[in-house]
Amino acid sequence: MVQILIFLQQLIASGTHIVAKGITHDIEPALILLFRSAMAALFYILWLSFQRQSVKKIEKKDLYKILLLGALNIPLNQFLFLQGMKYTTAPNMALAYALTPAFVLLIAVIFYKEKTSNQKLFGVGIAILGAIVVLLERGIVFTNESLLGDFLALAASLSWALYTIIGRSFSIKYGAIYSTGLAMTTGFLLYIPVFLLMPVSFQIDTITTVNWLQLIYLGVITSGIGYAIWYYALTKTEASKVAVFNNLQPVMTTILSIIFLGTFLTPFFVIGGIMIIVGVFITQRG
Repeated sequence: MVQILIFLQQLIASGTHIVAKGITHDIEPALILLFRSAMAALFYILWLSFQRQSVKKIEKKDLYKILLLGALNIPLNQFLFLQGMKYTTAPNMALAYALTPAFVLLIAVIFYKEKTSNQKLFGVGIAILGAIVVLLERGIVFTNESLLGDFLALAASLSWALYTIIGRSFSIKYGAIYSTGLAMTTGFLLYIPVFLLMPVSFQIDTITTVNWLQLIYLGVITSGIGYAIWYYALTKTEASKVAVFNNLQPVMTTILSIIFLGTFLTPFFVIGGIMIIVGVFITQRG
């Protein structure tokens, strides 16, 4: 059941790459994130107002974690993701996020003493190699123009790994929905002063209906439902076993491109997809 939910979360995340690349052509990333984080915060506030039994008193020793998770979530991860997507390509961004399992595994082993095994390491490695094979066909580009975007993408991936590791124990203690809601709301509040310091000018009437639908997807579907599923999965299994599913994103993104953009299957996609699935399976068994 957990694996099915993670699969759904990865499908949502894969759609995020396509939606984000499209909307960053029309709206500044800083403004996108303001609307996205506001929608996500409102989504969780409404959800928790109807699920009051999910609201728990936060112990004083855990208050700093709320601030940390909020900062990692929106002012760092989501901001870096949208800024990076503006400058780099979707395949480059997907490659950066394909490295998230490696970041998670390293952090978990070094700082949290999470047990690992050669089988788990091998599985993560195979899955990452499979993602690279898929992305090579999609066209990874490393040029001076996209170099800034590539660094921002890697920073976004690292911040997501930290968010995953730090949030796991917090979500186990306080529940996935409540934890994600606190992270989203706190992140939104932390982002407001950051946004006000940016030279962003806009007119609300220039945002099209398609743009609003894209914002709803990013704010409610991705940051709302997708993030909640992620934290729920973390309450059920090890962080490294959850994070390895990130390697499915290049495959799912390609499938979505085939469905909606008319692209075709290639030998690279088939070989890389099989490697990713095998890698995920090995890691889950490790």
